[in-house]
Amino acid sequence: MTDKKQHGGARPGAGRKPKTQEEKLTITTNGAQTPLEFLLSVMNDKKIEDRLRLDAAKTAAQYCHLKKGDGGLKDEKQAASKKASSGKFGPSSPPVRLVRP
Repeated sequence: MTDKKQHGGARPGAGRKPKTQEEKLTITTNGAQTPLEFLLSVMNDKKIEDRLRLDAAKTAAQYCHLKKGDGGLKDEKQAASKKASSGKFGPSSPPVRLVRP
C-alpha cells in the first residue's frame, strides 16, 4: 500500500511567474538644482511617462501655491495690522540728536 505519488516539495511550473523586464528610466540632474527645480524639470520633460510627470506636478504645486486654509486667521490679522500701521498711523521718526563737540 505504498503510493508513489509526490508529497510536498517544489514542482516544475509552480509559483509566481516572473515579471517581464521593463526598461528602467533614469533621470539625470546636475547637483546645483533645488528639489523644486528638479520637480519642475521632470514635470516639463516630454520623454518621461505621464504618470510620473503628474506626480511631479502634484508635489511641486504645494511649494508654488498656498492652499486656501494655509494662510490662517492670525496671518491675516498680522498682515492687516501691518498695513494699517504704515503711512499716517505709522511710527514717527525719532528726534534729531544734536551733538556738540
